[in-house]
Amino acid sequence: MGNTWEQLEALQPNVLKILQNSLLKERVAHAYLFEGSKGTGKKQISFLFAKALFCQNPVNHRPCHECSNCRRIDSGNHPDIHLIEPAGLSIKKEQIQFLQSEFTKTGVESNKKLYIVNHVDKMTVSAANSLLKFLEEPGNGTYAILLTENIQRLLDTIISRCQVISFRSLTPEQLAEKLVENGLSAVYASILSNLTNSIDEAIELSKDEWFGLAIKLVIQLYEVLTTRPQQALLFIHEKWVTHFKEKEQAHIGLTLLMLLYRDLLTLQVGQESKIVYRHKIEELKQQALQTTQEKAIYRLEVILKAKNKLNSNMNLQLLMEQLVLDLQEG
Repeated sequence: MGNTWEQLEALQPNVLKILQNSLLKERVAHAYLFEGSKGTGKKQISFLFAKALFCQNPVNHRPCHECSNCRRIDSGNHPDIHLIEPAGLSIKKEQIQFLQSEFTKTGVESNKKLYIVNHVDKMTVSAANSLLKFLEEPGNGTYAILLTENIQRLLDTIISRCQVISFRSLTPEQLAEKLVENGLSAVYASILSNLTNSIDEAIELSKDEWFGLAIKLVIQLYEVLTTRPQQALLFIHEKWVTHFKEKEQAHIGLTLLMLLYRDLLTLQVGQESKIVYRHKIEELKQQALQTTQEKAIYRLEVILKAKNKLNSNMNLQLLMEQLVLDLQEG
């Protein structure tokens, strides 16, 4: 069974309220544009709404999740619901033309048809023009849900023909709660919810052995810098650069390190409840007493500068060597 109405309502209450009102008043728009950052539940809510439209036994216009239609929507094989995803890097004109040919036919099992276009901003120009024609002349009982993380890349003419619904980003606390519900440890949930706002990306990272070791190495580097600073460069040479080889990996490593130093400042200003590395809180409390807020802020600034340098072609080892020297100065 997919996500229930109540589960997704907890994530996006305003979105679910708008959609439920459209069902209650029988004013379902022929085209919706769901826009918001990655991991905000756009795709899940699209299929939840599809179930609400097609459910054979709805309760207060909410899907039952048990009927044949609901089950087939969950398994992705309902004949009157079509999902379009980018083919490679873009959505092609042929994909939209296929939709058009499908929707000239009557519904296989009902008088309704629904198409969901994910990453609609990745359409080619010809695909966008084809979709625009489709939106201008919707057939009876034909509904569309377009999903985007980059609404600014869409044609104004497409946006104007849709009811735009904005999805808010999850707070780290909300995301951490959802990750724990998905079986992640409280430690992983706390760290990952401050690293990404996407549930799917967080779960994917949590399963990666590389990420587990990355956390350990970040903590080890912090401990070396705190207790044995003369060994920091050796640590970078022997352990860090062999694990954080790619630019994206280095970005994750620096973000994890910045969160650890941010915890020191968080403790110093009396915000213990906002600590990320909760399993290290006792050590962090001791270290917070041994440094000043000015030094904590300085260290955060030099890590942020190092992260910004990742966008250039600076050698990763040289970047880290300079960073540990800067951190020791602070």
